[in-house]
Amino acid sequence: MKVSARNVFEGRIQALVPGPVNTEVTLELPGGDALVAVITQASARDLGLAVGGQAMAIVKAPWVIVAAGDGGPRFSSRNQLRGVVSAVRSGPINADVAIQLPGGATVHAVITQEAAAELGLAPGVPARAVIKASHVVLAVQG
Repeated sequence: MKVSARNVFEGRIQALVPGPVNTEVTLELPGGDALVAVITQASARDLGLAVGGQAMAIVKAPWVIVAAGDGGPRFSSRNQLRGVVSAVRSGPINADVAIQLPGGATVHAVITQEAAAELGLAPGVPARAVIKASHVVLAVQG
């Protein structure tokens, strides 16, 4: 499967929490990092999701918010993946920021050049990738 999203993470389904409309899915990434998705119950059923099963999480880079440093503001987003900036690729308007997570996965974010400069983003700077659970799209093979 090929997709245009920069962030595609394969992992094992660690937890499923069904609600009246949606299901919260926790995906354990290789290396131990976790990513939470909120999808409809119908989607969870159609995908055949089960604890212990495999799934892919897909997140477009513009949907990733970057927070610099180890602390800072608190967000309501379920996914606040702490890591270190591994690369910043600058363009005329936007920057592609790569954040290496402790477990080995890399999260890409596309933010404005202005924001990258204001946050002081550069390789080695601690950062968080903040991703709303509703912005995580799940897929399965087959």
